[in-house]
Amino acid sequence: MGLQYCGGHLSVSFHNPDQYMASLRTIIAQGRKRVGLLVGAGAPAGIANADGTRPLIPAVAGLTELVLKEIEPTYGPQIKGLQADLVKHDIETLLSRIRSLSSVIGKTKVHGLDGEGYRQMAEAICAQIGEIVQVRLPSGPTAYGELVSWITGAPRIHPVEIFTTNYDLLFEEAFERVRAPYFDGFTGAREAFFDPASVSGDQLSARWTRLWKIHGSLGWKANAHGEVVRTGQTDVTHLIFPEHLKYDQTQKAPYAALLDRLRSFLATEDTLLVSIGFSYADAHIAARIDEALAANPAASLFAFQFQTLDKEVSAVELAARRPNFSVYARDKAVINGVAAKWQAPGELPTKDWGPIRNSYWAAAKAGGDPEFKLGAIEEFARFFANSQTPQAFDIPPAPTAVGAEPAEST
Repeated sequence: MGLQYCGGHLSVSFHNPDQYMASLRTIIAQGRKRVGLLVGAGAPAGIANADGTRPLIPAVAGLTELVLKEIEPTYGPQIKGLQADLVKHDIETLLSRIRSLSSVIGKTKVHGLDGEGYRQMAEAICAQIGEIVQVRLPSGPTAYGELVSWITGAPRIHPVEIFTTNYDLLFEEAFERVRAPYFDGFTGAREAFFDPASVSGDQLSARWTRLWKIHGSLGWKANAHGEVVRTGQTDVTHLIFPEHLKYDQTQKAPYAALLDRLRSFLATEDTLLVSIGFSYADAHIAARIDEALAANPAASLFAFQFQTLDKEVSAVELAARRPNFSVYARDKAVINGVAAKWQAPGELPTKDWGPIRNSYWAAAKAGGDPEFKLGAIEEFARFFANSQTPQAFDIPPAPTAVGAEPAEST
């Protein structure tokens, strides 16, 4: 069952949050539709530590700042030189360039280091990343636990598939806390090996959630044969990124297969992918999503963004090209290619809808504006977890432009 929106590309003045969230709630509660999650670095950044401070793990910008601060006393000249060479200065881009230099320059020096020096610099960066992202979920309820509760709370025809760019083991821990099975593409004990055939197929039971770590993970390393294996040890920090492996056939399999899985997921008819904490600034992933949505208009992607719409540039650019890509930001949304403000909801569609509305909508406070809340991971996860609470409701009609056919509720 798909979501349908009214008005096509005709001008509308607002989007009704009740309409779209009622439809989404119906879909995610039923367990019949093929649903996936795309989880970016903004997710753990929105979760509090055990002491109540945020973030549990910083997002890419914060991670980059912390890592570079730690290695700057040793590698200050190289950091400045590389930043001058590159347009993007995030830690993944820097590490990809450093690894490339380590493999091609040999004894030649670039910014004062030879190939061996850059290999050591890469190891220092990975060690720092490992220290930062090697955290445990706080005790008690967490956003990750609530997402797992939603996944396991209904019988499913299709498995939920989670695509994440994060290196942490928070999802793994959340599944293991409740003894819920998941598959990450690896199998084995001492050095679990990656099995592309299992990733591309659907032979496993729908009870097994698919967890795809598309930028690598703690516990991954390259073995003596150059193959990426999973060790099960959180202190292994041989993180590898697709940019570096583009032409390296011996280590290409995990990343190529996982990105192909993302594309094939979106190529399936009547599929919904929902993203949280992902900016769409990652060109590798955004390009594959763009291609898949163009090829399959029957697939949909809902991007829940934390910031106001004017700051979500990459997501908005993609939504402008693909009407089956919707952006839900704090102040506005882009739905079916139409960017418009949220309409402050009026009368409740049913007498018991108030608590549900409060889960995604914050009324205006003194001096402020009302806000759509589901771009924050904790509110997002709770909305999903609570979707299976028995609740009868009617979907309110969506606004239609003059001369447009009214939308059908499904």
